[in-house]
Amino acid sequence: MRNYAAETTSRVMFIKELLAVSGASGIVFGNSGGKDSALVGILCKMACEDTVGLIMPCGSRRNYEEDKNDAETVAAQYGIATRIVDLSAVKEALVGAVGESTALTESALANIAPRLRMTALYAVAASENRLVAGTGNYSESYLGYFTKWGDGAYDFNVIADLTASEVLDFLRYLKAPEAIVTKAPSAGLFDGQTDEGEMGMTYRSIDAFLLSGSTNERDQANIERLHRSTAHKRQMPVRYGEKHDHEDQ
Repeated sequence: MRNYAAETTSRVMFIKELLAVSGASGIVFGNSGGKDSALVGILCKMACEDTVGLIMPCGSRRNYEEDKNDAETVAAQYGIATRIVDLSAVKEALVGAVGESTALTESALANIAPRLRMTALYAVAASENRLVAGTGNYSESYLGYFTKWGDGAYDFNVIADLTASEVLDFLRYLKAPEAIVTKAPSAGLFDGQTDEGEMGMTYRSIDAFLLSGSTNERDQANIERLHRSTAHKRQMPVRYGEKHDHEDQ
């Protein structure tokens, strides 16, 4: 069994050292009301009193209801400062403006919210000398299940090595609210959206492959396909004159 007490100490020290080296005086993260953001927020608050979580609804009804309520519950339990930045009108304006020059696809529309949230986080960080904390786990990163230059953009990520299952176990150790522990993982990009529904497989199956190298044949094929096809998301942009590896090492 993992020693989460020791891991908590180690991860908190990791954050403190980053703050010291960077000269930043605080942290800001997206408090989405989900498992990953809850764990990041808790660890950041342990490391830095001046930690702020932004709740950023962006068009989805769920953003204003379940996710907002869960985000506020976590913040209240762990004493995390909270601000609400409503991006719905911004998204609507952007969709209208860009829609005049091209026919936006469903994928393009879905990725607008994460990129607007990234912009809001960095605007706050730049204005208040904060670092932006990432909130993606290893399972998502391996599959490329994140938005490039959206939730994939951050200054540091203290849970990047944890699978979705490990994040859940960590939250149980930290006695996170039951609503967070039991809710279905979702990016909240649109009403009714869930991570597992979009991927067509469960995190249990994904994590089994990542941790042991074995899962059912269909899911393994899908995991390997997604990992290959999203390699570009885990690399820096291609620049002339530099060697570029098309696949992850």
